[in-house]
Amino acid sequence: MRTKGIAFKLIFFYTLSGGLIFLLIFGFNYYFSRIIIEKNVEDNARNLALSKANQIEAVLRAVQKVPENLAYYLENSSCDNNELMRLLRSLVQNNPEIYGAAVAFEPYGFDKKLLHFAPYFFKSDGSIEFTDLGKGSYRYNAWDWYQIPKELNMPAWSEPYYDEGGGYTLMATYSVPFYKQSGGKKQCRGIVTADINLAWLQEVVSSTKVLQTGYAFLISKNGIIVTHPSKELIMNETIFGVAEARDDPQLRDIGRKMIRGESGFVPFRSIDSEKPCWMYYAPIPSNNWSLAVLFPRDELVADITRLNGIVIALGIAGLLLLSVAIVFIAHSITTPLRAMVQATKTIAIGNLDVELPPVRFEDEVGKLTEAFRYMKESLKEYIRALTETTASKERIESELKIARDIQMSILPKVFPPFPGRTEFDIYAAIEPAREVGGDFYDFFFIDDNHLCFVIGDVSGKGVPAALFMAVTKTLMKAKTSQDADPGMILTKVNKDLNQGNEACMFVTIFIGILNTTTGEILYANGGHNPPLMIRSGDNLSFAVEPLPVSHGLVVGAMEESIYQTETVILKPRDAIFVYTDGVTEAMNEQGELFSDDRLKKQLIKLHRKSAQETIAGIMKGIASFAREVPQSDDITMMMIRFHGGGE
Repeated sequence: MRTKGIAFKLIFFYTLSGGLIFLLIFGFNYYFSRIIIEKNVEDNARNLALSKANQIEAVLRAVQKVPENLAYYLENSSCDNNELMRLLRSLVQNNPEIYGAAVAFEPYGFDKKLLHFAPYFFKSDGSIEFTDLGKGSYRYNAWDWYQIPKELNMPAWSEPYYDEGGGYTLMATYSVPFYKQSGGKKQCRGIVTADINLAWLQEVVSSTKVLQTGYAFLISKNGIIVTHPSKELIMNETIFGVAEARDDPQLRDIGRKMIRGESGFVPFRSIDSEKPCWMYYAPIPSNNWSLAVLFPRDELVADITRLNGIVIALGIAGLLLLSVAIVFIAHSITTPLRAMVQATKTIAIGNLDVELPPVRFEDEVGKLTEAFRYMKESLKEYIRALTETTASKERIESELKIARDIQMSILPKVFPPFPGRTEFDIYAAIEPAREVGGDFYDFFFIDDNHLCFVIGDVSGKGVPAALFMAVTKTLMKAKTSQDADPGMILTKVNKDLNQGNEACMFVTIFIGILNTTTGEILYANGGHNPPLMIRSGDNLSFAVEPLPVSHGLVVGAMEESIYQTETVILKPRDAIFVYTDGVTEAMNEQGELFSDDRLKKQLIKLHRKSAQETIAGIMKGIASFAREVPQSDDITMMMIRFHGGGE
């Protein structure tokens, strides 16, 4: 090396050091670019999958309400053949998501002269068609959609199937059993069904656009592929069958997690092409299906790979050109290069305001300087845009928090609310979910001896639900000042809410009026959870039992709904506990619900406590059960314990 000239030494050492610096910057940029891309992909995949899953879930929940309401109607009303046909046709005609609907009766369950009777209306070529599934060889009572809900005594979604002899299409069915009382026992009278066409689901899922070749697919609770861009896989393959064919334990494990209702972001190979992808999967709670969204890995890194190729090519070309130039203008080259190396190091540690060396000549060094200047300005612009986006997101979250605080401020929060009244003990609490919701409670005296208490849960989330809640709370208080009959109050509020309700929102409400002298409660129920009674007997015994209520329709749904007033007497030390479904539907990490049984056990454990201590204990029990799992619904409770002694 000592015998080599200065040009060779400069070329050798500068090329070596420049190459190392370039590789360091390149490696640093490539590594962290990949991390950022993968993080952004996970966030985007989660948002896309949850958005699409929530879209499907909202439709499925709406579909479920239809047969549930019809089953309730059939259990509580008499219905002749003409009325049944009219209801079924109207149900299919007025619900675009429903492909077909049927009422399948038990043998001789509709008419003593008919062994099988199952009227079925379904959509075909833009019109409503009718068939009786009880005729011919269809044997509807042997199908899973009939047998499973009957045996389980509960509504259920079927696996996807081709309805040969009925709707003649790929479908999934939601079935609800309905009953009759016979000899003091509840007997199954038949099954009410609502069908969804899998072609509709295929259209919804296939509308998910992911880069150029990414896609979404849907599997059933048993792993059957329900929708997929490759038509030959639909209903012909399961995710476990694919795993077996590939001998892929990881895919089999992913399939198990999907059918268990879990969510996750995992590396994945496309089912049809085996192309490496990133996949996010999320459950659809209504029917325990799972939605997956695939992001092709090569398309995600295509831009950065192309950019890295360009950067590498430019770096190599620059180094070669600089090496040639050093032979002729060593001094003019080494001086600006030293300055550029220093500036590059400063940029690498995050100082984007560093001044780059001025361009003295329009040669390779000058071009390299301009390239670094462009890179620096691009990075500054990117950071500025990212800062603005973050600030905008924080502003939206702040506005939603303010809306939630305003919503909570209209609820009574001062306890005890009536310090001078010793005839009863009342306490209420609400634990709001992260979204603006629609739970509310209220209590106030109508006169000196009558305390009105109300609890409600508005359908939906967000600002519309909060506004609907405020309107409902105001109407309840206004109507109560005009009338002391709970059933009449609900009837009037229902009529007012129904007028102009283009969004078809509704609210479940329980209202009670306590006579603080006698302990008598007049109450009415509008589709709300039945309250729990805590009865105190002799010798310090007690019992927790549901309050008998008439299952009135939700308030605001149907203008002609009438609500009944019922009565119960509280003895001294008796209590009534009212709550919203956010209590029993609080979910833990395993997807388990808090449930009515756990709530009753908590009330039994806390029966000697005051109303405030009881509610605080239940809140603590729910928090211990759910741990860190965020809840999707408000948790609202109210308890009134009657002491007696009023004049």
